[in-house]
Amino acid sequence: MYGYYNFKEVDPDFLSGADKDAIQVVDIRTEAEVARGVIDGAIHIPMHLLPIKAQDLPQDKPVVLYCHSGARSSQACAFMASKGFNNMHNLTGGILAWARSGKPIALPS
Repeated sequence: MYGYYNFKEVDPDFLSGADKDAIQVVDIRTEAEVARGVIDGAIHIPMHLLPIKAQDLPQDKPVVLYCHSGARSSQACAFMASKGFNNMHNLTGGILAWARSGKPIALPS
């Protein structure tokens, strides 16, 4: 869709083991999806708002995007990479993979 742009795939173990201050986790799901639970520490920027909220993302540390299954966040990573963000990471399998690996789901704040 956006051509070939470089971003990294990460798994739940990588994300759970990362220093939370050294990365930015972004939930790109809809409000209804977020209401069912989130990865603790994530900020919410719905996918459709990424183009106008891109300036809110740090460029000096990894940014991990996630959605329900990893498909939309993969597209969002490609889009962001096409806009010059070279620090984008996709949570492979999304929050489904996170939950299936036994990681905690938090209530949204």
